[in-house]
Amino acid sequence: MMPLTFASEGEDNIIKKVGGKPEVKKHLENLGFVVGGNVKVISKLGGNVIVSVKESRIAISGEMAQKIMI
Repeated sequence: MMPLTFASEGEDNIIKKVGGKPEVKKHLENLGFVVGGNVKVISKLGGNVIVSVKESRIAISGEMAQKIMI
């Protein structure tokens, strides 16, 4: 298991755990980051990560990406 920030671009991954405070976890779940879901890193720019989750592209901070374990 590793944080999403270490994933290779273009690689499909399965979300194994979402960490953080309850409000952070809820926010990430609302964006589509749920355990067992697929996530793909599209690109990494200046510490931010653009991912594809549930057929949507979402930009999240590196800090948020650290809380998503794959």
